[in-house]
Amino acid sequence: MRLTGLLLGAAALLALAGCGQGTDTRAVPPTATGSLEHLAAEVKCKPNMQTDADEIRQALCHNGKGKFILATFATDRGQREWINDAKDYGGFYLVGRKWVAVGDDGMVEELRGTLGGEVEIGVDHHAHAHGG
Repeated sequence: MRLTGLLLGAAALLALAGCGQGTDTRAVPPTATGSLEHLAAEVKCKPNMQTDADEIRQALCHNGKGKFILATFATDRGQREWINDAKDYGGFYLVGRKWVAVGDDGMVEELRGTLGGEVEIGVDHHAHAHGG
C-alpha cells in the first residue's frame, strides 16, 4: 500500500536525521551560513528570486540533482514561524541558521551533504484523509 511506503520512507528519513552514530551522520558537514546567493552557489544553482523583502528572501533553484526552494530570513523567529506554517503543507525541510531549503526527501538529503543542517518533515495529511 502506498501510504505504508510513505510512512516507512518518512521513518527511514527520520532515522537518518537522528542522533545516532551511523556513517550518514558523520558525513554531514557543519551547517552552512551566508546570503541566499552564497548558499545557492554552494549547491551550484542560480536562484530565480520569487520574494526579495527585508524579512525573507526566497528563490526557486534547480541544479543537476533537481528543483528546490531556498529561503533566507532576517530573524530566527521569522524563520521558525515560516517553517511552522509551511510544514502544514507537508514536504521536507532542510533547516540551517536563518535559512531553509524545501524539496522532496531525496533533494533535501542531497543538499544536506553540502549545506549541513537538520531535516524536518511536514505533516502528512494523507494519513488523515477520510474515505468516501
